[in-house]
Amino acid sequence: MSADVPPRPFRPGSSEDFERLYRESHPKVLATLIGMLGDRAAAEDCAQETFTRALRAWPRWRPDAPPEAWVHRIAVNVAVSARRRQTLHQLGERVRHLGGATPVADPTDGIRGELLDALRRLPPRQAAVIVLRHLHGYTNREIAAALGVSERTVGTRLRQAGERLRAVLEPTFSLGTSPAFPSDNRESYAED
Repeated sequence: MSADVPPRPFRPGSSEDFERLYRESHPKVLATLIGMLGDRAAAEDCAQETFTRALRAWPRWRPDAPPEAWVHRIAVNVAVSARRRQTLHQLGERVRHLGGATPVADPTDGIRGELLDALRRLPPRQAAVIVLRHLHGYTNREIAAALGVSERTVGTRLRQAGERLRAVLEPTFSLGTSPAFPSDNRESYAED
């Protein structure tokens, strides 16, 4: 398709449009899930579950939010459930291994490992807004649409997550930004 011609709007229930949505959004959804879960294998499982749920619900999708935002909302919910199950599993393992040695992080791990570890420590919804903002470059408005919350809630979660990350990571560490769209005018995520 030419860069001057806008893409055709998505039609609920259209298998052709769902395939296009999958192709266009899968890499971003997977990256979001990796950031939330800190584990590529778990993220791939959650991405598969996300698109399975989305396909089942596709005939009922309504364009009140962009389809990619809708898929991200499903992905975040799937990841939150996965993190809950993971936490319960880890708690059960700890109870079974009381008194066992705790693994120590390798001090030679790169900053990417540090960031993933720090994201894992955040509540899942805070990790989601950090990944959507700083990895994908979404604005607060786009994140709000993706998660089904207000822009103010997004700002609050970003502020809280930033404070927690700063406490965990070295003060000189920066998440940086990458605009999602060339015309994107960044909005601040600090509350007014």
